[in-house]
Amino acid sequence: MPELPEVEVVRRGLERWVAGRTVAAAEVLNPRAVRRNPGDLAAQLKGRTLASAERRGKYLWLPLLDGPAEPEEPEDAGEALLAHLGMSGQLLVEDPMAPIEKHLRVRMGFADGGPELRFVDQRTFGHLLVAPMTAGRGRAVPEPVAHIAADPLEDAFDDAEFAVRLRLRRTGIKRALLDQSLISGVGNIYADEALWRARLHWARPTETLTRPKIFELLAAVRAVMTEALGQGGTSFDSLYVNVNGESGYFDRSLAVYGRRDEPCRRCGTPVRREAFMNRSSYSCPKCQPRPRNARP
Repeated sequence: MPELPEVEVVRRGLERWVAGRTVAAAEVLNPRAVRRNPGDLAAQLKGRTLASAERRGKYLWLPLLDGPAEPEEPEDAGEALLAHLGMSGQLLVEDPMAPIEKHLRVRMGFADGGPELRFVDQRTFGHLLVAPMTAGRGRAVPEPVAHIAADPLEDAFDDAEFAVRLRLRRTGIKRALLDQSLISGVGNIYADEALWRARLHWARPTETLTRPKIFELLAAVRAVMTEALGQGGTSFDSLYVNVNGESGYFDRSLAVYGRRDEPCRRCGTPVRREAFMNRSSYSCPKCQPRPRNARP
């Protein structure tokens, strides 16, 4: 599933190619791709302007304006087109005459006659919907995102508050990093990479972490995500692409994730793979020794 860097790459593409444009028409080709009222999406979007492209964690949204001017309502008023890419969702900017993709679910044409926006999703786990805006943890967000914590690249993220809440979790550190109500946008790949950088085993109990160590971990999370952004994100197959259909290449720089039995990039010890929440965790046995009081 795309994590914060991959979703941010898509957001930047939407900001460049879609923001500020007015929807002339929308078409839903598969109602499973639209939450709440699939039949209403075309009517909800027609004639409205996509004001900008925003993101929190793994969620994207484009605030909707009824005209080209900014609305005079409070910042938590109005509506937005919310998107979650799921495991295979793609938001693509295409020429209106380009061939239709096999798994095209929703398409939007614009009043300027330029490139259209297409939502393609092979597995149909992603979705679109129009949702009301509301106040949510330091900024205005669509109502379904209000429970999601700020992500580590947001100004609204509070490092000190995170440290306190993390220690109160009394769970394994990786499980806490994947808790989107505590910190959003971190998934399996970047959790493993950040923990390797911070020399922490994924099962280290959160209550044993000191405040300086938590801040070191946050710095590692931000560093690996920033580097991934610079390389267009991580692509293991053709399902993750940016709005122009291009894949990222940060997978070439991964230190441990997916590198079972390959040498650790820091000490040369073979990377280990351990079962974790029906998934896998990758770490270095020497750099990240398993603690005696490990938590699942």
